[in-house]
Amino acid sequence: MESLNHAASTEAHLEVPAGKCVITYSKLDVEKILSTVKDDGSGAIVTFIGTTRNSFQGKVVTRLEYQAYSKLAIKTLATIVDEATQQFHRSDHQPQNETTKSPPLLKPVVYHRLGVVPVGEPSIVIAVSCPHRKEAFRACEYILEEVKKRAQIWKREFYEGEDERTAVWKENV
Repeated sequence: MESLNHAASTEAHLEVPAGKCVITYSKLDVEKILSTVKDDGSGAIVTFIGTTRNSFQGKVVTRLEYQAYSKLAIKTLATIVDEATQQFHRSDHQPQNETTKSPPLLKPVVYHRLGVVPVGEPSIVIAVSCPHRKEAFRACEYILEEVKKRAQIWKREFYEGEDERTAVWKENV
């Protein structure tokens, strides 16, 4: 992919019954994101925070840049979150009814940053709260791997001492 239409790389926010998905140019506030999944009925909150590292294959990374086809990417993120809530459940979970106020089985959120992400800063935050830790871990990993495989988000790595014009867009795999 040589170039990407910057107009397609816009901020997007989508709340679905299963959770929340955000694509933003803003710096990701991990504590604020975590607060959105806290629930007294959950015995576990599992998070994944993907940050820009300072090296890759022996090269010094100076920064990453992300772009997305946001209109489609946000729907893809929501589909993945929905799949995770359908897939990871416990057999002893009792369905909700009008008289019970039990929390949702999983409460996942996915935030992905666009634009320039300096070394040390998060580019993606996934948080999942769940009554049980095993399902929370499995759901968080599932969401991460599926986002990397399927979301219409691309990145470009910039290296110290290399001409920035040679940086190419790559799928976020």
